[in-house]
Amino acid sequence: MTATPQPAAAPEPERPSFILPRTVALIGLMGVGKTTIGKRLAEQFALPFVDADEEIEKAAGQSVADIFTHYGEQGFRDGEERVIARLLDSPVHILATGGGALTSVKTRERLKAKAITVWLKTDLKVLSRRVANKPHRPLLRDRSPMEVLKEHARIRYPLYEMADVVVDTGDQSHSKAVEMVLNALQAYVESQA
Repeated sequence: MTATPQPAAAPEPERPSFILPRTVALIGLMGVGKTTIGKRLAEQFALPFVDADEEIEKAAGQSVADIFTHYGEQGFRDGEERVIARLLDSPVHILATGGGALTSVKTRERLKAKAITVWLKTDLKVLSRRVANKPHRPLLRDRSPMEVLKEHARIRYPLYEMADVVVDTGDQSHSKAVEMVLNALQAYVESQA
């Protein structure tokens, strides 16, 4: 009887050489890659990954789109504020926030006090291409993605400037973007030591 060769286990990712002292909160416009990059960062640090929108859906028992339909954007933002406050009281993790989370003064203050905020920034043309034809994004219903993104950039970029770290990921692959964020985080953490 011949033993069947077993597939090799995936190698463990090489851990960063620094420790995160606080939760890392990813901020930025829709389509910038907060969830995808966040999951990969969490894997790198062997930390939990939390998507604020998913947690809001769990708390409300309905989708983000349904929350917008039933309660409007302000109702969604109120729930988002409460959920992010709860998440920031959890042990260190990687948190992907919604693009409009920083429109709440309380959320901005909590993030500044309890997290390392990383603004993932990308050209609006790239973002427009990424979010086109995404029916799960309620803010894009019946509107041009570029029109919405320009409006959001005008309102939110001044809020995002509070970020501890800014990483312009451009149109890089996710792995390259993660590498860029890791390097920027390391520089930030070492500068605070």
